[in-house]
Amino acid sequence: MVNEVLASLPVPEYTVILPTYNERENLPICVYLIDKYFKKAGVTYEIVVIDDSSPDGTSEIANELRGIYPQLRLHTRAGKLGLGTAYKEGLKFARADYIILMDADLSHHPKFIPQMIESMKKQDCEIVTGTRYAPGGGVSGWNAQRKLMSCGANYLAQVLLSPGVSDLTGSFRLYKKKVLEELVEKATSKGYVFQMEMMFRAKKLGYKVNEVPITFVDRLFGESKLGAQEVIGYLKGLFYLFATVG
Repeated sequence: MVNEVLASLPVPEYTVILPTYNERENLPICVYLIDKYFKKAGVTYEIVVIDDSSPDGTSEIANELRGIYPQLRLHTRAGKLGLGTAYKEGLKFARADYIILMDADLSHHPKFIPQMIESMKKQDCEIVTGTRYAPGGGVSGWNAQRKLMSCGANYLAQVLLSPGVSDLTGSFRLYKKKVLEELVEKATSKGYVFQMEMMFRAKKLGYKVNEVPITFVDRLFGESKLGAQEVIGYLKGLFYLFATVG
């Protein structure tokens, strides 16, 4: 029944791709807020949830939400396969010409979506990225150690890659679909490095990127996915991009 309702809907203007892993508590609030702020922006949208077989029952919650939000679709994968591959998977099902990538843990507040849409229209750019490091942006809920790690990682990336954006490690972005498809096709990263690689390759290809200040809020429910393995992977990916992408 839900699929029949979805098929009857017109092609939306925007697709939100939401990778999830253990976001049972956060997903209903996130979807509610996405719906609220797309309505405020006055544009049509769909949500594509890519769940990596979350053991907490995230997919079951997503299925329930489909009864309330017929523009939501769920695709479940066999295991935890990484952010980069989740976005690649989501692109296969995205129907809109504009794609928003964001986290489902409420660290990216959907209230910034109308500003990102407006920025792309006014600046005639291919990508709009949310930034924590420009005037008006910031972080809430992090301790001093986490802030130092984030600033250090971003600074190191700025020195090595000179990407032309102030927040290379952020992941709240709006892309023109054709541009994202090209970048994804060229990308080699699968984890957190994926977002960094997108901006680096975008600069190399001459795409125009505009920034919108955002406030990043630490997750309310669940545990952060950032651990020692992700930090090591980030550093390896950073030096790989520096050495190989011309």
